[in-house]
Formats: sequence, structure tokens, C-alpha cells
Amino acid sequence: MKKALITWGGWDGHEPKQCADIFAPILRKENYEVDVMNTLDCYTDEKYMKSLNLIVPIWTISQITPEQEKGLLDAVKDGVGIAGWHGGMADSFRLNTEYQWMVGGQWVAHPGGVVDYEVNIVEKDDPIVKGLGDFKMHSEQYYMHVDPSNEVLATTTFSGEHAEWVKGCVMPVVWKRRYGKGKVFYTSLGHVAKDFDVPEAKEIVQHGMLWASK
Repeated sequence: MKKALITWGGWDGHEPKQCADIFAPILRKENYEVDVMNTLDCYTDEKYMKSLNLIVPIWTISQITPEQEKGLLDAVKDGVGIAGWHGGMADSFRLNTEYQWMVGGQWVAHPGGVVDYEVNIVEKDDPIVKGLGDFKMHSEQYYMHVDPSNEVLATTTFSGEHAEWVKGCVMPVVWKRRYGKGKVFYTSLGHVAKDFDVPEAKEIVQHGMLWASK
């Protein structure tokens, strides 16, 4: 049986516990043993971290100690997969650039707050998004600083209504990448738990977790 760790905490506005409650059962149905923890101290247990196949962090803003960060990054470098979404992974530890390098991007803005926008699938044969068409979201449209080495699977285009200087900017929404031997999946979807009522958003995360898993 594969093993997954979900850590949740940080800013409550992203509903980390509620999101953990959505995806822990999905992983269990996929025959994973799932630990759900409201602490980052587990990252310092090297033996435990190496026993994992997948890490799912749901932890916005906050801080991470050097020991916790090292434990997480070392595990991914050694081949443990990591998968996450929105601010739970790409707005977690704003001072930790090595962590941000691993993720492949960092949130910087969401012009207009909660808005209507479209997600466009750009790699239709990739298993994470295969079979999905373009779809609509009513949520935060993340403007991000992103790593050019990411393999982008879906994008969104900014209208310029709330920030005219980025009109027409095409921004990654779903990507995958490597960090050391580990596979990294990220999507900017998932501001709150209700966003996963959109079937495509939920399916992308499910497929991304399974793809990233060691």
C-alpha cells in the first residue's frame, strides 16, 4: 500500500482542513494509507518522510523552520512526490526561496479578487488533464511568478479589467515539473473547498496527486 501525508494549517481563509477532508478520502479510495497532520514537525522525521510516496501540503503563508524545510525538500529530492494547489502550496512560506524553486512558482496577485475566468487546457494528451475541455471558474485568478522550466498543462488569460497593464497575459494554471528525483504537481485552482465542486478542478488535483506519487 502506498503512503501519503497531508499537512494542513496556516491561513484559515483557504479552508485547509476542509480541503484536506475532500482529498484524503480520494487517496484512500486509490488504496493509499493517508496521514493527515496539522503540524510541520513531521517533516523533520527523516525515516518517516522517506517512507512516503506522496506529500500534499495545504499551508498558506505562515513560516517553516530550517529543519522542517530541509526535511521536506530532501524528501522530494530523494523521490517522494509532492502535489498541491492555490495558496496552500504556492503562497506558503514567502521567505523561503528554495521551497519556491521546488514548487515552480509563487503567488503575487489576484486582480479583482473573486472573478469569473476561463481555464484553457493546452496539453490535451497529458494524463493529468486528458479528456478535459476548457472550463469556467468563479474564484481568484492567480497572477504568479513562474519557473520557465515548468511543463504547463493549462493556462488562463487576463482580461485587463482589474489591472489593465496585464491585459492579454497568458498565465499558467496547471503545471508539473521535477525537483531532484521527485515529481512536483501544482494548480492555482482551489481558493476554497467549494471550488472543487467544479468537476474539472477536482479531477485535475486527483490526477495530479496520482501522477506525482512515487
